[in-house]
Amino acid sequence: MTTKHDPGHDDRRAPTLVFVHGTNSSSYSWTDLIGELTLRGHRSVAVDLPGHGAEAFFPQAYQAPQDLGALAVEPSALAGYTLDDYTKRVVDVVRRASDHGPVILVGASQGGLTVSRVGNAVPELLDRVVYVSAYCCVDLPNLTAYLATEENRDSLVSLVTGAAVGDPTALGVIRVNWRSADPAVIGGIRECLAGGFTDEEMTRLLNLLEPDEPIAVPLAEARGEAHTWGRIPRTYVRFTLDRLIPPALQDRFISEADRLTPDNPTDVRSVAAPHVGPFGRPELVEIFSELAGR
Repeated sequence: MTTKHDPGHDDRRAPTLVFVHGTNSSSYSWTDLIGELTLRGHRSVAVDLPGHGAEAFFPQAYQAPQDLGALAVEPSALAGYTLDDYTKRVVDVVRRASDHGPVILVGASQGGLTVSRVGNAVPELLDRVVYVSAYCCVDLPNLTAYLATEENRDSLVSLVTGAAVGDPTALGVIRVNWRSADPAVIGGIRECLAGGFTDEEMTRLLNLLEPDEPIAVPLAEARGEAHTWGRIPRTYVRFTLDRLIPPALQDRFISEADRLTPDNPTDVRSVAAPHVGPFGRPELVEIFSELAGR
């Protein structure tokens, strides 16, 4: 009888890469990367977090012609979701993937919170965690706490929140109107998230982003713990052109993690990319192909 880690069964030794998207996004953000990795023979799967992707919620007032007054108050199906819900979804996928061999868990942006929580919950099922310009809380308890740090000073996140509508406390979500017709708003989103994107690329991006994100997630405890998460090998992919999570804050995440686990230092890679990538760019394909082939 063989097990999933039997070295005599090479197909069961090949890792599965499990990808977790960031805020206002979905599994679709990983499509180009997964397509190329699949053609290279690597197993990959992208997870839709609860209320995203195939389960996405779009307010009726978000549709054209938009009614901004109604959009500001229309209830959201995402209002009750928490980081616990996100973690449970990904743990379930990781458990299923681990039946077939090692698992590499990857998160982008806010998806890093879920990666850390899954690492705390099931470290024995993970062979590596990877942060792609992602929040990786160690010293401070949650994403929101890092927004007030000196390293986040140069973030242009306010250019994105300038497109927000409604009262997040009343809605239970942060609602962003990606379909704004205001050229200044669209220009600000491009500067923060997608520096260098053409007009066509921006239009595609704006139509892929989803309006609502639960307010509870960035406030949730998300620190990686030394005795669980801290014993998993980790990689951090820095995006040097990121204007949402500045390189200085990315470097802080790396330094904090390395101080917590000095015997398990971070494998650091750097890519000249803005916050949203795109993730199918050749440099990222090469990084993940190498990690999967180790």
